Amino acid sequence: MKHTLSMLLLLPTLLVTGCAPRYDVVIVGGTPAGITAAIAASREGRSCVVLERSSHIGGLPVNGLGATDIATRGATTGLFARFVELNRESYTEHYGADSPQVRDCSDGYHFEPKVAQESFARMLAEAGPGRITVRTMRQFDAGNGNVIKRGDRIRAIRIVDRTTGREERYRGRVFIDATYEGDLGAAAGVPFRLGREGRADYDEPCAGKLYRWWKHGPEGEGSTFEGDSTIQAYNYRLCLTDNPQNRRPIPRPATYNREEYLSLVADVLDGRNTDVRFREVTPEQMALNRRRIEAGGRTSIPGDPWGMAKITSMTRLPNAKMDANNQHLALLSTDLPEENYPWPTADWAWRDRFAERLRDYTLGLLWFAQHDEALPESFRKACLEWGLAADEYPDNEAFPRQVYVREGRRLDGIDFFTAHDALPVNKGGRPPLHRTSITASHYALDSHAVRKREPGRIHLDGFFSSPTAVYTVPYGVMVPRRIENLLFPVAVSGSHVGFSTLRMEPCWMALGEAAGEAAALAIESRSNVQAIEIETLQQRLLDHGATLVFMRDMRPGDPDFATVQRLALEGYFPDWEARLDHPLDEQTARLWSSLSGRRIDADSTRTRRDLIRQLSRPAKH
Repeated sequence: MKHTLSMLLLLPTLLVTGCAPRYDVVIVGGTPAGITAAIAASREGRSCVVLERSSHIGGLPVNGLGATDIATRGATTGLFARFVELNRESYTEHYGADSPQVRDCSDGYHFEPKVAQESFARMLAEAGPGRITVRTMRQFDAGNGNVIKRGDRIRAIRIVDRTTGREERYRGRVFIDATYEGDLGAAAGVPFRLGREGRADYDEPCAGKLYRWWKHGPEGEGSTFEGDSTIQAYNYRLCLTDNPQNRRPIPRPATYNREEYLSLVADVLDGRNTDVRFREVTPEQMALNRRRIEAGGRTSIPGDPWGMAKITSMTRLPNAKMDANNQHLALLSTDLPEENYPWPTADWAWRDRFAERLRDYTLGLLWFAQHDEALPESFRKACLEWGLAADEYPDNEAFPRQVYVREGRRLDGIDFFTAHDALPVNKGGRPPLHRTSITASHYALDSHAVRKREPGRIHLDGFFSSPTAVYTVPYGVMVPRRIENLLFPVAVSGSHVGFSTLRMEPCWMALGEAAGEAAALAIESRSNVQAIEIETLQQRLLDHGATLVFMRDMRPGDPDFATVQRLALEGYFPDWEARLDHPLDEQTARLWSSLSGRRIDADSTRTRRDLIRQLSRPAKH
């Protein structure tokens, strides 16, 4: 009777999973992290499926984010470095090593959307045939019932084929949530955070309600540093060009509302901006600036951009294109704060409506800047030099297909990343060193606004950028506490300020690679993702060129790179340089002796390289 009852309880699970395709690793989200997760798992012999809601994989780099967000090149390597290398190779192969395109690609860190798409396709092809299945137009909804579990283990998920409207089910041994929103993790029951913590919670810089001069400037009136439920703004990363042969005019959207953009007129004439230097600008200077512009001139106010750069932050890409992001110096730009608040937990019908609203708002802003006669003619003329790059997104009228979701849910993990994990412990030193590091990374603490313009405020609430140092990211930020076979390399665990530096694509790609390796290791060792051998995971990442601890004087490819990485995680190299070809000094000899339990003497006849090779060998007893 007991056996019969158990079988009856299992029957619903068997019915819904019995005929579903099975893969070793099921990845929801064709973001860069989803792609690197699939490649990493497949190179360990595991079958993978990538389920992407849109018609194209590649996430934001394929949708306009062409200026890579990384503060220290070389800090993050592995598959991210391969992506950068392929970008550069593409421009070299097509245009020649000495071409303007190779110069403008900045060693592969700056790229056109279509080149990013090509590079991801090449990376997937390099993984070999048959190991990775990519299915586009597959929608996962975070609503109830779309994750089938037995206890704390996911057995299968339900997906909708957007082309046919039919439901599909996918079984897997490990599941990876590579969505920007954390949809799969939430549907599986992982707790999550939204909004921003206050300064009192973790004593983080930039936490809570904040009005700050750009960039790294002091706080202004109204800053309370209290937490709330607000979400940082989203936008579209536009690909613009001033090449007449490839320039598509900005269309006037059907929902155009001139009233939304009128504040730009006074901002242009007065030169109003959020640069810290503007606080010294006098009313007399603004009046003079207004007369200068009305006479046909340009702004002379410090920090004030002109033309299209007034409303978009532009970074040069190859082939006369620009990655046009929100302009941090402006009080009105392509971000649309407040209206995106529901996005992280909304259904796809709501998200699609917001995406359309954001598209119309963005096109309306650009059209206003180019055509509204309340603006100075010289400003409009400068803006009219730019249009959409006609050879990008040919199936979407040259407009990006995907909203830039900077932050969705932050899923609850074993480790919790705050700003302090990215800040030096002492001046000029490293941030805290995580022994379970799966990548090094580096970007500023960086958030966009959470509110629209408010009278009398120096900037939009929530905008900040604050320096960090190259840090280590612990494995546990993407590992849930309970669910045994789920990893989430994008919607990682942390505070709003801590997440604000992790949220860059190079870091997410490295975390995706680590998630793929961890998934393969969990399957191989028949263990939960919480119980895998971290040292084995780290070694596999090192074998494929990852960087776990950044050293200024070492790169993957050095014969002793992996050894230094392992020793650095144990504290052997507290400084930024390994100096392997230097002799060992007394202070370092004492440190190494203490850490190794062996007697190590300073010796001017032997280099550090000699000694670490000795340390990497087992001690004789």
